[in-house]
Amino acid sequence: MLTLPPSVQVYLAAGATDMRRSVDGLRALVLKHGLGDPYSGHLFVFRNRRGDRLKILVWDRSGFWVLYKRLEKGTFAWPEVDGPGTLSIHASDLTLLLSGVDPSRTRTRSWYERAA
Repeated sequence: MLTLPPSVQVYLAAGATDMRRSVDGLRALVLKHGLGDPYSGHLFVFRNRRGDRLKILVWDRSGFWVLYKRLEKGTFAWPEVDGPGTLSIHASDLTLLLSGVDPSRTRTRSWYERAA
């Protein structure tokens, strides 16, 4: 279980990524494609061509972490992105995606509304 604060931004890289890339290769992809600052502490998520493997790159002020998940069966629900680039999602949507839920098919319900 990955617990993230709501302030963390999550960026999904468009297209397929070669899963043989390690920290330096993924960091180079972030910089090359302008996905953001790899030293920001935000998460950068990459998926392989078949859709059954993910890598997450994150900086924690002392070094990079690479988290890797391989599904034994099925694929991750990956949103469509037009052209090269990235898609920003909420940390809660990443938790759903890692759990096998398609975040694009869910909707959030408002249960609290602050009076003006």
